Amino acid sequence: MFSLTGAQTPIPLQEPTIQDRLTDPQVQTDLLLYRLYRVHITASRLVVQLCEHGFGLTRREWRVLSFLSEHEGALSSELAEHAMLDRARTSRTLTRLEEKKLIRRQPRPSDRREVHVFLSDEGRRVYQAIFPQVAAINRELASALTPAEREQLDHAIEKLQARVHGMVAASTHRLPPVDSGE
Repeated sequence: MFSLTGAQTPIPLQEPTIQDRLTDPQVQTDLLLYRLYRVHITASRLVVQLCEHGFGLTRREWRVLSFLSEHEGALSSELAEHAMLDRARTSRTLTRLEEKKLIRRQPRPSDRREVHVFLSDEGRRVYQAIFPQVAAINRELASALTPAEREQLDHAIEKLQARVHGMVAASTHRLPPVDSGE
């Protein structure tokens, strides 16, 4: 631009817009869910290898065993909710864990349809052998971040989880089970 005196007036520069691929994804690899899934599936292969080769457990069996360690005596429906599995998969998984003598089922005396699930001594031993190794995988993955970044990520994950709970609650459509058998 020129002023009336002929001198150039500087044109204010606009900040270049940086594409925010989280809110304006252009391709699949920009999608937040896809990016989180890639981290999850890649890292979980290490856990699957540990569980399958070291202990003869599937990832679902490990997931149920792990949640059961925190919720001894839970009903299978509660375990399904905590482990994010549908009830049929949870029932099949509990049957396999019982066959492996890692859990025991105890019907409620007043209502035999209500069955509480407990870790057996062997199940507790297996859990205590696996968990420190899974925690080490978690630590190694998290070590890519600084302590401040880990704190920010933890806070961000909590915010995302709260948002997705609200989105699911507001959904007017019937949603598929959480574990689709991927």
